[in-house]
Amino acid sequence: MKGVLELEDGTRFHGDLFGKVGYTDGEVVFNTGMVGYVESMTDPSYSGQILVFTYPLIGNYGVPESGRGRFESDRLQVRGIVVTDLIEEHSHWSSTRSLNEWMKSEGIVGISGIDTRELTKLLREKGTMLGRVHPVDERSGDIRVEDPNLSHLVATVSRPGIREHEGDGPHIVIIDCGCKEGIIRSLKSRHCRVTSVPHDHTLEGMKPDGVLISNGPGDPALCRETISTVRKLLECNIPTAGICLGCQIIALAAGARTYKLPFGHRSQNQPCEEVGTKHCIITSQNHGYAIDENTLPKGWEIWFRNLNDRTVEGIKHSSGPFLAVQFHPEASPGPTDPQDFFDRFLEVVGRG
Repeated sequence: MKGVLELEDGTRFHGDLFGKVGYTDGEVVFNTGMVGYVESMTDPSYSGQILVFTYPLIGNYGVPESGRGRFESDRLQVRGIVVTDLIEEHSHWSSTRSLNEWMKSEGIVGISGIDTRELTKLLREKGTMLGRVHPVDERSGDIRVEDPNLSHLVATVSRPGIREHEGDGPHIVIIDCGCKEGIIRSLKSRHCRVTSVPHDHTLEGMKPDGVLISNGPGDPALCRETISTVRKLLECNIPTAGICLGCQIIALAAGARTYKLPFGHRSQNQPCEEVGTKHCIITSQNHGYAIDENTLPKGWEIWFRNLNDRTVEGIKHSSGPFLAVQFHPEASPGPTDPQDFFDRFLEVVGRG
C-alpha cells in the first residue's frame, strides 16, 4: 500500500508501507550506521521516535531469533522506521525471519522508497522534527503530533521489578532508565554481580559496591525520581557511573543543566577526544540532549569532547568516585574503542 511521511514543516515524502500498514507518529530522527538495525530498533533510547536509516539497504541480513545477543531489549522500541530499500530476500546464518515479518508481528509501521539521504539533509538543516506516517488516502490537514519529549518516556521503558544476575565480582546496581542488554552483558563479562532496579527505585536497604545509571529516552530533566536518588548517591560518596541519559542525570543531580541538540548524535562513527590527552576514540552514540558545560559545578571536569561539535561527551569528578559518558561504551552496534570505561568504573569501585 502506498504511504506518506509528513513532517511538521509540511514536507511530504511518498513511498510504500510495510510492517503494520497503518498510522504512526513521533519525533523523526536519523541514524547513519551501515549495520545494526536490530540493535537500534530494540534500543529503548529510541522510544517515541520514527527512525530514519540513511544507509540505503535495510533488512539484507534479516532478523535473528529473539535473545541471541543482538536484541537490546525484549521488544521493538521505535514507533516506526523509514528506509530507502527494504530487502525481503534476507541472507544470514542466524536469520529466522525478514525485517518486514518481524515488524508485522509487533505492529510497527515502516515506509520504504524514501530518499533517506535527502530527508537527512533536511533534518540537519532544520533540526529534528515531529512527523507521521500513514496510508496516502488517510489523514489530512495540519500535523498535530504530540512531542514525545514532553512525556516521561523513561517510565514507559524502565523494566518493573528487580532483576538479579549472578557473579562473583563487585555488586553493581543498575538504575534502569531503558537499559540496553549490552550494558548488562559488559558487566557480567567482568564477573560483576548485577542487580537491575526500576528508574524510580529508592535503593533503600541496598548496599552496592557501585551504581550505574543507564541509557534511556527523552528529556533527562523529567527523570525527577532518578535525579533525586543520584543526588543522594553523590552526597554519600558511593561510586557512581552513567551512560548516555545516565550521564545527563548525573550532571543534573550535581547541579548542572542540559539542553536539546538540533538533531542529536545517532551514529556509530562519532570521534571523541579524552580531554588533556591526544587520545581519540570512535564511538557509538544515540542521544538528543547534551550537558551545558558552563553550568557544571566546582569539582566536576569535562572528561571527553565530541570532535565534530565540541559538545561534552563525558564528565568526572576531580576527587569523588563519579564518572559518566554520553557515548555507548558497550557499543552494540558500533566500535568497541571505549569498552575500557567499564574497567575504569570498576577500578573506582575497587578503590571505594
